[in-house]
Amino acid sequence: MKRRELRKYMIQILFQIDLAKTEPSEAFHSLLDEEEVLANDLLFVQERVEGTQNHLSEIDALISKFLEGWTLTRLPYVDRAILRLAVYELLYTKDTSMKVILNEAVELAKVFGADESPKFINGVLGSLARKHGEVSNQPNT
Repeated sequence: MKRRELRKYMIQILFQIDLAKTEPSEAFHSLLDEEEVLANDLLFVQERVEGTQNHLSEIDALISKFLEGWTLTRLPYVDRAILRLAVYELLYTKDTSMKVILNEAVELAKVFGADESPKFINGVLGSLARKHGEVSNQPNT
């Protein structure tokens, strides 16, 4: 399965965890039990979701620094999920380039978010990427 499709699952899982206060394992299994996903794809999804949850306080603190006129708690749940996943991938993974991560986040916002979500997500992540050198060291994939 393509990574874009897998990221759609990740956003749905992160959304469910945040909105319904579901345990990550429960959200993971309730969504993916219904779908045919290959074992290595499941590992990819699980690693990203668990990684995002394990680093949530650092990720949220960083996102909060780049929200102009907003607080993290005021963001729509789906925008928050997209930002969290993208920031996790930018900071804690090495297998996807910054450009791809940013593009994927904007595309996810087009699918799941409101009309203004893609522009908002792009602005927050673009600002974050420009101001944090560690995210510019990603390899191109």
